Amino acid sequence: MGFGLPDDSYFLGFDSSTQSLKATILDSNLTLTASETVHFDSELPHYKTKDGVYRDPQEDGRIVSPTLMWIEALDLILTKLQKSRVPFAKIAALSGSGQQHGSVYWKKGSESNILSSLDPTENLTSQFKDAFSVLESPVWMDSSTTKQCREIEKAFGGAAELARVTGSSGYERFTGPQIKKIYENFRGVYENTERISLVSSFMASVFAGKYVSIDQTDGAGMNLMDINSRFWSQIALEATAPGLKEKLGQLAPAHAVAGKISRYFVERFNFNKDCLVIQWSGDNPNSLAGLTLNKPGDLAISLGTSDTVFGITSEAKPSLEGNVFPNPVNPNCYMVMLCYKNGSLTREDVRNKYADQSWDVFNQYLDQVPPLNGGKLGFYYKEHEILPPLPVGYHRYIIDNSDDIKQVDKFDPPSEVRAIIEGQLLSMRGHSERFGMPNPPKRIIATGGASANSSILKSVSQIFGCSVYTVQRPDSASLGAAVRAAHGWLCNKEGKFVPISKIYEGELEKTALSTKLAVPAGETEADNELLEKYTLLMKKRLEIERELVEKYGRV
Repeated sequence: MGFGLPDDSYFLGFDSSTQSLKATILDSNLTLTASETVHFDSELPHYKTKDGVYRDPQEDGRIVSPTLMWIEALDLILTKLQKSRVPFAKIAALSGSGQQHGSVYWKKGSESNILSSLDPTENLTSQFKDAFSVLESPVWMDSSTTKQCREIEKAFGGAAELARVTGSSGYERFTGPQIKKIYENFRGVYENTERISLVSSFMASVFAGKYVSIDQTDGAGMNLMDINSRFWSQIALEATAPGLKEKLGQLAPAHAVAGKISRYFVERFNFNKDCLVIQWSGDNPNSLAGLTLNKPGDLAISLGTSDTVFGITSEAKPSLEGNVFPNPVNPNCYMVMLCYKNGSLTREDVRNKYADQSWDVFNQYLDQVPPLNGGKLGFYYKEHEILPPLPVGYHRYIIDNSDDIKQVDKFDPPSEVRAIIEGQLLSMRGHSERFGMPNPPKRIIATGGASANSSILKSVSQIFGCSVYTVQRPDSASLGAAVRAAHGWLCNKEGKFVPISKIYEGELEKTALSTKLAVPAGETEADNELLEKYTLLMKKRLEIERELVEKYGRV
């Protein structure tokens, strides 16, 4: 298939996400041959995480994960793959996805004393116990760095200029503010740090047996990289911490080869010594690759631990909300994205409180309440929200026929269910339109765990006014990583960048990347009228949201 992928070869993709580590293996025809998952809470219970993280009860907004847990998960998933007789010796290349923005801090001497000299007779976990200067990695859910965000924005002369240069205004979850906080509060720890990796480059470093570069796409989620030059911004470096450039290392294109696989994996798991480690990237960029998003009119919605909306554009036009990253599979384009912290865990919270802890009851309620929910609008924030920047809290309003808005304490259970789904989707539509994403989109490709829920997908189609497609597997990040492994292998073989479409040339529907129509766009007069009513409701929601930000928002 395509050109140049070797017969009888395989491509391995990982996704090191918030709650789990997944692996996906594709053959040279890009068909799925194996997959495995390690769930952190249930399979590594001794770390005592909830949803894969620690929520600090002493410091508001601080959310971290134990770095060593990610290493132990890698031990476990490789053992699972080995037991299922995955042919490691035939894997031509591997790549991966890491939850964006999370950071890992390598102690001085870790590359020479640990990474490059691993003992293949021992597991990884026992050998990495002393590798990190910070034992708990800040992750994307963290919102404890508002002060540092404002200081970095000030160094640029304002949030708009920071966004123009780096692709985003100051976001608490971004890595630059997190590094600045560690430098300010734990100077000795920072000085004892030899290298700072993202989750993506950290995992790639383990496989390569050396420090691996941060890729340019994931690097754009740090408030540190100039998205046009694709080098570190000197202003951002100086505003964050001294000596930071040396600790970050060089940036690399997402399709580049990071190195050959470490001797450890060759000897312990029988990987081929020529297996290539392709640059890892962030989870959302890998999802873009796994969804084959390649037309400016397309949108993707990922319904996972976080909810994200993303698309592609030919030029970078950053604004005060949303993020712009280099496209991971096309260096000439950009990826635009909105991120919501309150995704699946908040939907589960509403399910548990109002739908008898049952998705069947949740879906029954969603289906029985008519669209528009009788004017009931809900704002559900189980965690500090990113977009809009609001603290924990649930807010409910009813809009009557005369457009009067009344705040209430609660809805009946079925209305609570429809309110959270409509509320989340109306926010996505409103902010994506404000960010310049297509309106209406030509189509939406849905992924993430909730994309298997037909009741939710129907609401997506009604609120956005377009057809909704799904992919074969909801874990598009690990799938995208396997596809990127094949793409990176091909680029290396050709000695230059080649379009990712070359690996499936006209035969996409025969691969694991094929999409199927889940909900067709409504075309009746009643459908058009409903869309117009949702447009009015969306505008009302944005008005209320603005008032909530003025009253409660993080400044």
